[in-house]
Amino acid sequence: MTNKIIIDGENAVFGRLCSFAAKQALQGNEIIIVNSEKTIITGNKKNVLEKYQQRKVRGGASRRGPNYPRTPHMMLKRGIRGMLPDYRWGEGKDALERIKCYDGVPTEFKNKEMVNIGKINKIKFTKLKEISERI
Repeated sequence: MTNKIIIDGENAVFGRLCSFAAKQALQGNEIIIVNSEKTIITGNKKNVLEKYQQRKVRGGASRRGPNYPRTPHMMLKRGIRGMLPDYRWGEGKDALERIKCYDGVPTEFKNKEMVNIGKINKIKFTKLKEISERI
């Protein structure tokens, strides 16, 4: 039997959220992440934006890719994908299919119990929504 885990991405650190979601999906749980746009990436804002802009530029001129997503929920899913063993086949593919990311909170999950991973200490950070707007 699989468990359905609903994670609130508000103020959750991007990498920690991705690794937690990937680990739970590999164990067979269905993962739903809401408020993807409120996830944070720690570090100097200028450096973080520069890193993502470089990824966009290096994406290549061809249609074959690599293609980097620009919407927050797809950026988060791409981060989770990078923490799975092999997302193209086998258990990695099955785990990736069990993960769903949403911007905001859909009405079907409004009154459900959510796992909250994040808390902000006194650190420099950038919200995922801000990054997606600037690239």
